[in-house]
Amino acid sequence: MKKVLKNVKLRLSSAQVFVILILKMCILFGQETNAQKRIIIDPGHGGKDSGAIGINGIQEKDIVLDIANAILKLNNDSKKPLDIYLTRYNDTLISLSDRTKLAKTLKADLFVSLHCNHSDNPNSRGVEVYLSNKQSKYQDNSVWFAFQMQDPLNTKLGFESRGVKFANFQVLRENIKFRTAILIEMGFLTNTDEADYFLSPKNIRAMALAILIGLCNYFNTGL
Repeated sequence: MKKVLKNVKLRLSSAQVFVILILKMCILFGQETNAQKRIIIDPGHGGKDSGAIGINGIQEKDIVLDIANAILKLNNDSKKPLDIYLTRYNDTLISLSDRTKLAKTLKADLFVSLHCNHSDNPNSRGVEVYLSNKQSKYQDNSVWFAFQMQDPLNTKLGFESRGVKFANFQVLRENIKFRTAILIEMGFLTNTDEADYFLSPKNIRAMALAILIGLCNYFNTGL
């Protein structure tokens, strides 16, 4: 099976990995002195949960992690880096509730969950951005941000926009009470063209850059 990038396999359990991650983030948070907005990027699935399997054999869990790590690298190389953390940095499964707990612990201002789509129809294609269907004081910001995020994926990468939609996904439902939160479905792995797009490291970087541009637009800062 061909993968975009190989992930490092951890011998620790997912619970141990999560505890270590929380401790590291708490130390960093305690040392922080500025008021920069904090962003959580959530690569979906991981470990035994592969997510969608592409028509070409690629796995959703690998693609979203590769894109998340590429976002981190691009952000660190930028002139004005944003304050970004991931819910997982390796191929390990973190529970949905623990992903929300991490965002709460870090007092995140923004939560972005990354996924790839699938369909019984091989012609289905394009990008969808989801919001929680629960009302919250952060809902209007989430709607605005969803459209901001969809724009570069369409104009910069040429992905068809399937619209901004509402759903009861757990990571959205639990986060919208405390922060702006969206979930991005970055194309269909059951579509040959879109699945093959993710085989290229160059395209992984392009997707990461488009998402980082959306984040910078939301916080009104440049790369």
